[in-house]
Amino acid sequence: MAENIIELKNVTKYYDDNLIIDNVSFSVKKGEFITFLGPSGCGKTTTLRMIAGFDLPTSGEILLNGKDISLLPPNKRPVNTVFQRYALFPHLNVFENIAFGLKCKKVINTYQNDEGKSYTRREKLTKKEISEKVKRALEIVDLEGFEKRSISTLSGGQQQRVAIARAIVNEPEILLLDEPLGALDLKMRKEMQIELKEIHRRLGITFIYVTHDQEEALTMSDTIVVMADGVVQQIGTPKGIYDEPANTFVADFIGESNIFNGTVVGEKKVKFCGKTFDCLDEFEKNEIVDVVVRPEDLRMCPPEEGKLVGKVLSVVFKGIHYEITVEVGKYEIVVQSTESREIGEQIGLNVAPDGIHLMKPRFTTNIFDGVITKRNTVKFADGEFECDVTQLFPGSTIDEEDYVVLPSGEKIDLTDREVTVEVGLNDITISDDEEAGGTTGHIISIIYKGDHYRLIVRTEEEEEDFVFSTDDLWNENDYVSVIIPKDKIKLTLKPTAEEKK
Repeated sequence: MAENIIELKNVTKYYDDNLIIDNVSFSVKKGEFITFLGPSGCGKTTTLRMIAGFDLPTSGEILLNGKDISLLPPNKRPVNTVFQRYALFPHLNVFENIAFGLKCKKVINTYQNDEGKSYTRREKLTKKEISEKVKRALEIVDLEGFEKRSISTLSGGQQQRVAIARAIVNEPEILLLDEPLGALDLKMRKEMQIELKEIHRRLGITFIYVTHDQEEALTMSDTIVVMADGVVQQIGTPKGIYDEPANTFVADFIGESNIFNGTVVGEKKVKFCGKTFDCLDEFEKNEIVDVVVRPEDLRMCPPEEGKLVGKVLSVVFKGIHYEITVEVGKYEIVVQSTESREIGEQIGLNVAPDGIHLMKPRFTTNIFDGVITKRNTVKFADGEFECDVTQLFPGSTIDEEDYVVLPSGEKIDLTDREVTVEVGLNDITISDDEEAGGTTGHIISIIYKGDHYRLIVRTEEEEEDFVFSTDDLWNENDYVSVIIPKDKIKLTLKPTAEEKK
């Protein structure tokens, strides 16, 4: 069994006061092709930069072959990095670009003096040694004969191969690749995916790769680390992650998915879309779950034979299959099949137990830390909301001076009292009128769940997240205000400093 070459243990990274990486732990085996996959801003490049030594972790350890290298400078680490911007020298030819690092490199050579005693010297590589190393690197990236070519005459794919050759010519133990194919067109990117995998096979060294492209990760990787918001969501093989996603984020981010709200109604039985299905996952009876069904796991059949029956809304040919959207009651379900159907046609749908994946919901409610103001509103999540503070003291009222009056007649001033704020997933609406709600933020996530959308709005300063359900379609990154009715804000008093003693 291959040994670990890199290990991250409880690594956390802050930039100023912003949490970028949150307690990340995983290991990389020697010779493995591992990919960090996630949306922009999820922390994957920061993780790569900490492995390279360009950034230092705020806390935690980064181990190389079992030794902590967290504070080791980049030039002392046996790694080389290939960036999306190739950073080639335009005034140097291909040979000179690849040889540049070698000309600065010094190696320790051992000699014997006249008395037979050994001694060592740090010396630069000879021209012959440099030439041989560059020639071998060019062979690995299939650019033999390109030594004298000007960088400006090369295609994007050829420039990328020069950048890879420049990185591998130093014979690193680990090659780090940060979105290296991002600047290429689709056809060239697909070709380079195959070539990179072949280069990895021929070199046998460890590749750590960063991408937001799911197909790229599935095509090339031995192992995928799926990240979101600086947290590792799932680690596994491409097939394992696709077939058994750990949560709805992974299911939605990797491949196409139908995601529904479901309820476990018996042993290995789940109800969703109004029907009960057999499944393989075991949960407690009456437990609320997220249900994931991949489009290719749905089977079309005559209406009388289907567990679900619906009308075809759209048919799109995708080259190797048809993508068919079916309206089943209030739900829209996507099917992938090599067979087509007519728009408006009534069809049945079935899914086998192993095509149904149950998982605990990522979000069940919204909870925030809040503070009561002198106006008896509550401040939380970068905003201020109207609320009913009398819920904190059953039977209480508010007098003309905004004091809370207990049934006993005692008056209480709640100004600056800390509270826990809870808001349900169905109790939030949003508006493009920035003044309409108690706070504002950008939509950072949209997941369709069959008959509604689950949205996440993140505020700007404190980066608090509001998770909620809506029937309305919005766009990611829309700037919106968050509206919560007064009677939907549940408050709980936090103990005061004196009460904690």
